[in-house]
Amino acid sequence: MHKDFFGMPLNLDQLATFINVVDLGSFTAAADKEGVTQPAVSLQIKGLEQRLGVRLIERVGRRAQPTAAGLDLLSHARRLLQEAATAEEAMMPHRDGASGRVRIGSGGTASIHLLPGAIAAARKSMPGLEITVSIGNADDILRDLEANSLDIAVVALPAPGRNLEIESFYEEELLAVAPAGSPVPEGGPDAAFMRDRTLLLYEGGNTRRAIDAWLAAPETRMRPAMEFGSIEAIKELVAVGLGWSILPGLAVKRDRGRPLTTSSLQPKLTRRLGIVLRRDKHLTRGLREVIKCLRALGD
Repeated sequence: MHKDFFGMPLNLDQLATFINVVDLGSFTAAADKEGVTQPAVSLQIKGLEQRLGVRLIERVGRRAQPTAAGLDLLSHARRLLQEAATAEEAMMPHRDGASGRVRIGSGGTASIHLLPGAIAAARKSMPGLEITVSIGNADDILRDLEANSLDIAVVALPAPGRNLEIESFYEEELLAVAPAGSPVPEGGPDAAFMRDRTLLLYEGGNTRRAIDAWLAAPETRMRPAMEFGSIEAIKELVAVGLGWSILPGLAVKRDRGRPLTTSSLQPKLTRRLGIVLRRDKHLTRGLREVIKCLRALGD
């Protein structure tokens, strides 16, 4: 018996019946409380005794009482049932759609200047919603998304991936950024004008590829004076007069603390941000709420 049952998981229903028998001192009273027959209670206790390989209940006169092993089990059984009840209670908000978790991956500019508004709106609608944001380059973010370690990505398009669902939701202009007071051509600088400047550009990504394509002269590959992994660093260096840059409008439109001059390019250059999901992703209420709030920013 011990060899057959030892190692099997404990049955919470059997533990609950055991506690009722001990507390009420009777198989019949335990059966009445649980709304089952007395033989059913006896089977539950027998099954638990077989599982543990010990006698748990003994009759003293007309009363059912725990053996020494039963007394040792009793406190553990109560704690296990309490933990199970706590776990079930913790699941109730998820079942009712009142809470949950959404893991977002995004680039630096969107995470600083765009996502906070969407996150605040989603949390206002669902106060119990937990939202985490991972910041990185688009390639790493999409790789994590495909591995399901992220639920949703917000990246500059295009976003390659056969298993990805992509929705363009936000368009922003890329602006020429110069030290304050710099002369800017009427109508905005063109590519030839910008190629003559000392350029400080963000390294890598779809936005950089779009800038390179806009700047490129026939049979010429642009080489900026310096490349950086931080848009904030670029703005600081431009502000102290070390060069010009081309940056997303989100990164500069609220910037009041640095002496900068900004201008549209000629012709205008824009980029589109996309909401990216796995095609097979289950849309929880929290994820649907985040998507709705991101779309509202685009509107």
